[in-house]
Amino acid sequence: MTEGTTSAAAEGSDTLTRLEQEGEIAADYLEGLLDIADLDGDIDMDVEADRAAVSIISDTSGRDLQKLVGRDGEVLEALQELTRLAVHRETGDRSRLMLDIAGFRAKKRAELAELGAKAADEVKNSGEPVKLKPMTPFERKVVHDAVAAAGLRSESEGEEPQRFVVVLPA
Repeated sequence: MTEGTTSAAAEGSDTLTRLEQEGEIAADYLEGLLDIADLDGDIDMDVEADRAAVSIISDTSGRDLQKLVGRDGEVLEALQELTRLAVHRETGDRSRLMLDIAGFRAKKRAELAELGAKAADEVKNSGEPVKLKPMTPFERKVVHDAVAAAGLRSESEGEEPQRFVVVLPA
């Protein structure tokens, strides 16, 4: 191994360790919230796409956890931000941690990937740009990735919270 390869491997290992630490801090914080709210849930930690990913899952129906998701994921988004702040308080570094509760985000990701693929097909067939409805940054990222996978490009336009994706012809 060359010196550059060794330092790149060490840097990758350091990043993984840092992300695992973020996940552990987040899990401890969320465990405390679950205890306060008297809700049952198991916490699963992972590292996906250079960010810590933490999921709260339930052995039961998960109806109780739906309270933590809220309407259209609004409570989930707020909990994610609070969890990121808890990680920041402990580490001093900004966190890009992703939180999923009761599979809400995973299901949403699949729906958005399908939406992006359908919009890309529509653009390929018509040759005209397609504007989608306003979305959160997470939702736009999933759609951008799906459009890119279909071989087209897309852009975000507008101002938050009315920012939306435009799928463009090749």
